[in-house]
Amino acid sequence: MAPPAAMEETAPTINLLSNINDGNNAASQISRVTIVGSGNWGSVAAKLIASNTLKLASFHDEVRMWVFEETLPTGQKLTEVINQTNENVKYLPGIKLGKNVVADPDLDNAVRDANMLVFVTPHQFMEGICKRLVGKLKEDVVAISLIKGMEVKMDGPHMISTLISEQLRVNCCVLMGANIANEIAVEKFSEATVGYRENREVAKKWVRLFSTPYFVVTPVQDVEGVELCGTLKNVVALAAGFVDGLEMGNNTKAAIMRIGLREMRAFSKLLFSSVKDSTFFESCGVADLITTCLGGRNRRVADAFAKNGGKRSFDELEAEMLQGQKLQGVSTAREVYEVLRHRGWLELFPLFATVHEISAGRLPPSAIVEYSEHKPNCSLV
Repeated sequence: MAPPAAMEETAPTINLLSNINDGNNAASQISRVTIVGSGNWGSVAAKLIASNTLKLASFHDEVRMWVFEETLPTGQKLTEVINQTNENVKYLPGIKLGKNVVADPDLDNAVRDANMLVFVTPHQFMEGICKRLVGKLKEDVVAISLIKGMEVKMDGPHMISTLISEQLRVNCCVLMGANIANEIAVEKFSEATVGYRENREVAKKWVRLFSTPYFVVTPVQDVEGVELCGTLKNVVALAAGFVDGLEMGNNTKAAIMRIGLREMRAFSKLLFSSVKDSTFFESCGVADLITTCLGGRNRRVADAFAKNGGKRSFDELEAEMLQGQKLQGVSTAREVYEVLRHRGWLELFPLFATVHEISAGRLPPSAIVEYSEHKPNCSLV
């Protein structure tokens, strides 16, 4: 089937919103939303979505949020506390999610009535989650992934949106952007990018569900480009963290970010020829790279790793510094390295390769600048 005309990527979001008639609130038109995941970013997504489902007639008020059940130091269950206090006291303390957010520890029950699924969990858990959901979803379900990472298998890299689409047989868009969760939680202005394939109407619906005056969402017809930007920037953020930990200065950090963006673009276009150059100038691209290299958790933990001379593992630092949140950069760097090694591309991507070698303990953090003696040949792109 031929795709509909591409959506104007630079059009103001408000133009998209004004084209949608939200007045038809017939029961068959009402969408029920479930968020699969409840960490820091998942809880912020719940707040954004819940504020909109109360206002828009085309969405059911209640927003379900699947929570991996944990017992808090008080002895209480995390889901019980969320439902009693309207607050995720472990992963987003001090922020009210909305009274229409219902935490549910039962994955099957959480998705049972939903026809819009928002996936926001660490990427390494997604294959298992998808397997649990096969055959348990409504026929009209659409999905969106906020997950940054990819799976590497024998036949090559698999994007998380592709994993969701293929295993669950659903349309899956992606949402990525310069989005430090705690800043959005307190309603500081931010932008994001929705990547979609063919279905313009589904993209509009996701834009409508997430958009608020302080969170502006723009659609782009480039799922792989948007998703790879969100995935690969965490690898570059580790490099930025090494530079900070070694006090190499802003010039060096700027150079690392520029080279990192170049490798992000080259790697993405080698994997998927459909990736658009313009995507790297959206919020999911250069903006997300900048904010993650300045203030993200990957940068922060890599800074501590370098300060300790690489003598404390990332697992140890993650447990100490992130209170249960997960790093994505280290596992993504390993997965990218596997792709590069398998395809004979290691010399083309010295920054990506070096980040993994440092993270794995095979090179010292100072090696992050030594790679620059090698000039990658990107003529393949």
